[in-house]
Formats: sequence, structure tokens, C-alpha cells
Amino acid sequence: MKENNNDTFTVAGTNIDAVKRQNERSGMSYNEVKELLAKTTGGHGTGIYSDTNVEEVRKKNQQSMENH
Repeated sequence: MKENNNDTFTVAGTNIDAVKRQNERSGMSYNEVKELLAKTTGGHGTGIYSDTNVEEVRKKNQQSMENH
């Protein structure tokens, strides 16, 4: 891989820009996978990824209980 003159290196000699380029091509991150699983299958400890409107669910549950 040809390196740019603007590439940044760590003290240990790791090419930071090359690592970033490789990461961009590597697929989803761990947290992106967790978010996808939470939104599509649910799961324990995944509430922070939920897009469920809790208040709306509570209202619907209350209405359902009042109708029975």
C-alpha cells in the first residue's frame, strides 16, 4: 500500500491513517452490530439502542386496560 506524505504515525511506528483506511473497509463495528441486533431481535441490556416510544406504549396499554 502506498503511503501518503500526510500520514500520521504513533511513537511505536503505527501508521494511524493506514489503520483508519483499513477500518473503513472492515465492516460493522462491535457497537454497530450490537445496535443492529437490538433493533431487529431485542436482547438483554440493549435498551439504549431501542427506538421504542415508551410513553406511547404506556398510553396504548392503559387504553387497552380501560377497554376491557
